[in-house]
Amino acid sequence: MIKAKKSLGQNFLIDRDILEKITNIIPIKEKNILEIGPGTGNLTSYILMKKPKKIIIVEKDKDLAKKLEENFRDEVSLINNDILKVDETSLLKEKLTVFGNLPYNISTEILSKWIVNLNKTVWFDHLILMFQKEVADRITAKFNTSNYGRLSILVNWKLKVEKIFDVKPESFLPKPKIYSTLLLFSIKNKTFKIKDPKNLEKITRIFFNNRRKMLKKPFNQIFNGDKKIIDKLKIDLNLRPQNLDPETYYRLAGEYENLRS
Repeated sequence: MIKAKKSLGQNFLIDRDILEKITNIIPIKEKNILEIGPGTGNLTSYILMKKPKKIIIVEKDKDLAKKLEENFRDEVSLINNDILKVDETSLLKEKLTVFGNLPYNISTEILSKWIVNLNKTVWFDHLILMFQKEVADRITAKFNTSNYGRLSILVNWKLKVEKIFDVKPESFLPKPKIYSTLLLFSIKNKTFKIKDPKNLEKITRIFFNNRRKMLKKPFNQIFNGDKKIIDKLKIDLNLRPQNLDPETYYRLAGEYENLRS
């Protein structure tokens, strides 16, 4: 029997009811599927029941990858690698529907990488991903709330996100100490044009570096107190970072790029 490895953040989803619900969120018959961290292949089996066109699975753990290859053979295309090292944009010419019970320790890093890469090409239609509940709360947070920050701003730039349901610890093996949350992401039709997403990451990092302080200090640090930008974006520098909506941060990133061009 294969044991979960704590170093890889492994918690295998074993609840059959939850597995069934996950594969019923959107129709996946004849769809191209990418599954991240299939583990013991529990979700993979349920996905296969829905008759997808193709399944690509990415599993970092060599022992698990070997077992998955034995269990599924020609039914899936297996990549034994770290998802952070995989160029997801080159996996298939057609768009993918992505499923993932993401390792808690790198879940935000994976999501951020995918969003940044959307500036190159839109390679997926939906993401159906499991996160630690605390992280999911940050992703779905609205401005003027305590959970709102860099992650929710970055996600909202390119994606629509919907909370599907929470998942209790007992649904996993080994049982984590916290609840998990399943989120559904889809592509936005219209987004604010930012040339380099790293500029948005920089803007939000500086502004949220001290979220309890007023906006005046980070604004002056980036824009040297430029009153034209203050007036143009109608920013009150006495507010705090969580009081600005995502659109304002996108426009700030745009102004930053204009200054540098």
